[in-house]
Amino acid sequence: MFKKIFTGAVLFLTTAPFCYGQLNWKNTDSLYGLLPQSVHVYNTTDPIDGKPNIAYYVIADLKNKDLHFTTDTTFQRRLTPTGFYEKNQQPLVVVNGTFFDFGSNRNLNAIIKEGKLVSYNLHTIPLKGKDTFTYVHPFRAAIGIDKKRNADVAWLYTDSSAKYAKAFQIVPAPFTDSFSVIRNKKTYRKLSKWKMETAIAGGPVLVQNGQISISNNEERMFGGKAIDDKHPRTAMGYTADGKLIILAVQGRFDGIAEGASLKQLAKILLDLGCVEALNLDGGGSSCLLVNGKETIKPSDKTGERPVPGVFIIQLKK
Repeated sequence: MFKKIFTGAVLFLTTAPFCYGQLNWKNTDSLYGLLPQSVHVYNTTDPIDGKPNIAYYVIADLKNKDLHFTTDTTFQRRLTPTGFYEKNQQPLVVVNGTFFDFGSNRNLNAIIKEGKLVSYNLHTIPLKGKDTFTYVHPFRAAIGIDKKRNADVAWLYTDSSAKYAKAFQIVPAPFTDSFSVIRNKKTYRKLSKWKMETAIAGGPVLVQNGQISISNNEERMFGGKAIDDKHPRTAMGYTADGKLIILAVQGRFDGIAEGASLKQLAKILLDLGCVEALNLDGGGSSCLLVNGKETIKPSDKTGERPVPGVFIIQLKK
């Protein structure tokens, strides 16, 4: 669904120069068992801005009807990606997705599974200090695939009383008020229904309209200069010719793989041909499995971090 025109939109545009050229990628299909012809795995160890780097991406043909794109989530608990792999009868690809609350295991982002909205975006953030009784209401982004196998990245309004998510195709500005929930729901009911078969949310958006456009400020994701911090990363996007890209960047391994900033991540996705792409949960959560085998090494000392939501590619039998 590469169709957006950003007339009057207010985006945080990354204009800082990048010091590295396009990365060189090597096909590593042979390391991951039997793969269909429409799915491939690539790896690079080229440095980013002079820093050591390890990254992998999976590319899959959205139009191949032998592939089933889906999601899975949990309730009041988390599973490792390998746990989701076993739970879902050993699918082709499993990758972490949504952000979450460590204390409650609560999923903080929308998930759509088999056309049903099964998790919802967090739309209210309490402010602190003198603004204790003030709340900001952001709209965070998701990547979805519809029945016709078209992909789309959009900013969502999700309401547990509604069957479908509602989508903004131009980034909306957050608003503040003194209410702990969004009260003006009539406005958002007028938005178009986002009828996706599969979707997973995160944020911020990194690439829009074939250009680097990071909507970090509008989505209220990372404060200050945090988008320049280097961490392990997970991201997803799609190309103009209907290919899904799933990218994982290893990080927090000094001298081996130091991760990527959001600006660097966006450039990688753009160089891979993405016309739309978004960031997903990173850090210790970043993990990409192909036929049950890890690509990047997770940064947590204990290995794979349990997460509440994943994106899955299954090979139809």
